[in-house]
Amino acid sequence: MGTTVSIELADERPDLIAAVCAWLHEVDARFSTYKADSEVSRFGRGELRLEDSSADLRQVLEACADLWRDTDGYFDAYASGSLDPSGYVKGWSVEVASQRLAAAGSHDHYINAGGDIRMRGRHPEGGPWRVGIRHPWEADKVSWVLALNDGAVATSGTYERGDHVINPRTGQPAKGLRSVTVVGPDLSIADAYATAALAMGEAGIAWLAKRAADGYDSAVVTDDGRAFSSANLPAAV
Repeated sequence: MGTTVSIELADERPDLIAAVCAWLHEVDARFSTYKADSEVSRFGRGELRLEDSSADLRQVLEACADLWRDTDGYFDAYASGSLDPSGYVKGWSVEVASQRLAAAGSHDHYINAGGDIRMRGRHPEGGPWRVGIRHPWEADKVSWVLALNDGAVATSGTYERGDHVINPRTGQPAKGLRSVTVVGPDLSIADAYATAALAMGEAGIAWLAKRAADGYDSAVVTDDGRAFSSANLPAAV
């Protein structure tokens, strides 16, 4: 998926880590837009019919359609001109991995896929898991530190990958927000919300504020350095 993944278990279960890695490699093989023979690439070129595709691809496409409606079109898997559901897939794959770990008995774990993080239970040394949200200009500093026992953290920004998020209304790179972090119960949704808000620009701040009622809190830094966070953001004391 074009990024590194780190996995930390409070339990001594290396077999579970191997299973998570196998799942993530399976997702990469199926959904990579960089691989011409991946399922999503073949579907995007019209070489694979929806009815002949995997259950995972059908689920992802349905979720992306739902998110397109929920975000007034700002989460758009076709924003770049071709099918690219990566803004959902990475968070979804880690969410599924976490669910599988929990089902296998690992109730205290932490998975970080390029800044998209799902954690459950307690840190091996006790207490909640702590997550530093990188300062969008100074890589050695953090803007916020979050503390969670169970939840997801997704960050979308322009400071590492440049203008990679497209505003689907204009067809141009999104402007106005430098960094968007969303915290909530499901990483696939948090990831998509962060991408959609970044695409909206400064209008995304007010849109995110309404998501707090559904359990999704946020922290935002604008292009000109202003910072905003929702009231219930789980910031460490």
